[in-house]
Amino acid sequence: MLIYGGDAQSLPDEIFLSKLKRLRSGQPVDGIIQVMSISALPTDGERDALLRYRQKADHQLGWQAPVWLWLTDNATGARQDAKAVATGVIFGPEGTVKGADEAFSTLALHLQKAGMAQILNDPADFGLLQLSLRLRQELRASLVVLLSGLMQGSAAWRLRGVMFSPELTVAGAVPNSCPDTPAWKAIIDDCDAVSGRKPGFSWLKMLRLILLSLIVLWGAGTLLSLLVNRTQIYQAQETARQAADTTKPLAERLRSQLVLQQAIARLQHREATGAPWYTRFGLNQDGDTLVALWPLYAKNNVQLMRDATADSLRQQLNAFVQLPPASDARTQGTQHTYDILKSYLMLARPDKADAGWLAKNALKALPKRRNVPDGIWQNIAPKLLGFYAQNLPAHPEWKIKPDAELISTVRQILLKQIGQRNAESGLYQEMLKRVASNWPDLTLADMTSDTDASTVFSTDEVVPGMFTRQAWEEQVQDAINEVVRTRRDEIDWVLTDKTHQTGSDISPEALKTRLTERYFTDFGNAWLNMLNSIQWHEPTSLSEAIAQLSLIGDVRQSPLVALMNTLNYQGKTGQKGEALADSIVDSAKKLLDKNKNSRQFIEQAQGHEGPLDGVFGPLAGLMEGKEGAGSNGNLSFRSWLARVTQMRLKLQQVTSAPDPQAMSQMLARAVFQGKAIDLTDTRDYGSLVAASLGQEWSGFGQSLFVQPLDLAWRQVLVPAAGSLNARWQTTIVDQWNKAFAGRYPFKATGSDASLPLLAQFLRSDSGRITTFLKTHLGGLLHQEGNRWVVDPSASQGMVVSLDFLRAINQLAELSDIVFSQGDARVHFELMARPSRDVARVQLTLDEQNLDYFNQMESWQSFTWPGNTYYPGVSLSWRSVSSGMQLYASHQGNWGFIRLLDKALITPLDASRTQLVWITADGNPLKFVMRSELGDG
Repeated sequence: MLIYGGDAQSLPDEIFLSKLKRLRSGQPVDGIIQVMSISALPTDGERDALLRYRQKADHQLGWQAPVWLWLTDNATGARQDAKAVATGVIFGPEGTVKGADEAFSTLALHLQKAGMAQILNDPADFGLLQLSLRLRQELRASLVVLLSGLMQGSAAWRLRGVMFSPELTVAGAVPNSCPDTPAWKAIIDDCDAVSGRKPGFSWLKMLRLILLSLIVLWGAGTLLSLLVNRTQIYQAQETARQAADTTKPLAERLRSQLVLQQAIARLQHREATGAPWYTRFGLNQDGDTLVALWPLYAKNNVQLMRDATADSLRQQLNAFVQLPPASDARTQGTQHTYDILKSYLMLARPDKADAGWLAKNALKALPKRRNVPDGIWQNIAPKLLGFYAQNLPAHPEWKIKPDAELISTVRQILLKQIGQRNAESGLYQEMLKRVASNWPDLTLADMTSDTDASTVFSTDEVVPGMFTRQAWEEQVQDAINEVVRTRRDEIDWVLTDKTHQTGSDISPEALKTRLTERYFTDFGNAWLNMLNSIQWHEPTSLSEAIAQLSLIGDVRQSPLVALMNTLNYQGKTGQKGEALADSIVDSAKKLLDKNKNSRQFIEQAQGHEGPLDGVFGPLAGLMEGKEGAGSNGNLSFRSWLARVTQMRLKLQQVTSAPDPQAMSQMLARAVFQGKAIDLTDTRDYGSLVAASLGQEWSGFGQSLFVQPLDLAWRQVLVPAAGSLNARWQTTIVDQWNKAFAGRYPFKATGSDASLPLLAQFLRSDSGRITTFLKTHLGGLLHQEGNRWVVDPSASQGMVVSLDFLRAINQLAELSDIVFSQGDARVHFELMARPSRDVARVQLTLDEQNLDYFNQMESWQSFTWPGNTYYPGVSLSWRSVSSGMQLYASHQGNWGFIRLLDKALITPLDASRTQLVWITADGNPLKFVMRSELGDG
């Protein structure tokens, strides 16, 4: 039935389409024929209208039918009475624009052949030939453009083909009928081969596709599962058979046993976490396979590993028992034997088996295996024994029958050798691990509560939360008691059992005492480590130092006071309240002793009241103080705070003075001169407080009791030190440069330095340098012999330049030699030595003569500078072939020093030095000098 669908350039007739849909709800139409004229192909706008019309109509019908284009044209010259033939192309199910273009080319060739045949029969029938020609020219391009718009895009047609014919005419007088032409028959046949489809997503089609995919996948999975499970079962059985085959080498059997073990472990893992998907599909046999493999594994393991390991362990235990008592071998082998006994007992007690332990100590249990290479054995033994121990608790029938007498003997020996320290250490560490997770670390900010310590002191260290008073009272005590309650069975099952009890040294009471002592030792060390790491922030100015002292001296806001209160509280951890009976006894003692006049000069502590008194006792004593603290010399924290306030007020007076710099220099000058003032007394008091805490608290005491005062006082001293340096520059350095700059021996020139003026600077008793040091630095430096050294107790935190000390000590040493009598005077002796080709040598020093002409050598005394009005030195010599020649001559007091500059100097011993002058012709003039002091 062919139904007219309306004008495709207008909107679809919704009423007509709804009636058509009700008529055939499942498949409203089988196909759609869109008739067009070749001479009036649609424009772009008309083509878009066609697409919209078709899209809306398909949407209203809920059905997308295939479309055929019927192109009519009378310009082809076809005759009405000509034989009708089907002219067109059918694209098929997956038609494309490119395929249509190729189909038009093919159609043109066929039409050319058919058209030529028609012309031969009837020259007037040239319609097919003309259509072929047009398909080769402009018609083909126009059709490609048309089909590109219709077959592409979101609203593309399901275009099945294109038919060509002259304009249709009604055959006969019967209305609503069409002629039975080959073209119509071709469309009807193609319509039977294709069906429409619902627009959009087809759930039914997708469901069918999914169902088919599931069936295919399930079938493939079933085949895969069958193959995998069959292979797995076969391989496991074959591996077990090879491990049990006694004809094979032992190493190969052990490897097969390892492979079997790995297969069992894999099956265990699958039971726990689920089998892989490719082994399921209803065919999984993991459980049954595991049940079948356990007996095979157990039988092989008894032969290959268990019995051999047990025999080796038993032999090692027997060897240990046979060792002489108190021998070095028994002492050194104690720990090793303990491990061997533990491994042996694990094989006999499945409930105590530890796979990790046995795997780690497998090579101790059985170091070597006959007929098995060492490398292979060391690789597989831990794995085999560890797996056995891992599964032993679930299979107690695998255990060995131990030698009870041997075990008892070894236990007695080991208990005497090592006791239970290792077990006790493990219990302690495990107890701490349980407690540690419940208590956060204690930082410095936590210890100073609501005060701000960041401006005065800080540290990155923390105290573990388990080492606090709250942790002890709320959990640690109970944790230790719990360990003690389970002591008998858990302390070390290796060395104890119900029939063999340990001595009193490892009783629950002794264990509790040792665990408690160990905890409080670690408690004190943790606090010491943190507190000794505290660093005081160095102030950059005097005002900042005053602000720091103000903060720590204010009892309400001081972070130091808050910290000390925290330490006082934490230091009483574990203390027990004083019992009533103890109080009565103490009162009675005081009553009985009241008439005794004897009193200890220094009262000693009468014993610790708490486990932490040994660590926190010095701090507690400082916090509590004693009667009269601060007035009779006793040290107390309150007295130290009062002195801090006193120092802060004194420093504020300096900053408030009309001339702060002058006042600070006056204070510093007094200190440099060795005079004691209030500020230095306060600083010394801080040092005493730090020292009273003991060596354990040295870092804490220095940072919090010494440095606050020391660094604040240094802010006064540093500017004064600059002034002192300037005074040294003007008083000594500038005057020195003025007197000696550019003069010999300080510079190689012809001008000599004045010895009397040099004496004014260098005299050890009244020289300018010595006078300056004693006057201005008497509080920092003192003399030890002829050397100036820094007084550590009076240095006030100031650093004296090492180069400065070396320089003044060098000058002091020179002064002792040259200016020991006030004026420059050095006594020494010279002795000329013979030289080849030198017949005579004459040396004249300040009118003191030495004339040597190869006679017997002798010492001759000299004094420099000499007592003469014409100071100077000359050296002459005569060779065996020439007369007297002058080597050098220098006038002035420094002439001899200038001559010495030219000598080759060689020390001979502590007091003698060889002097050699080389003449122009290469002859050496030799002398030996002997000094009265030092090496000359």
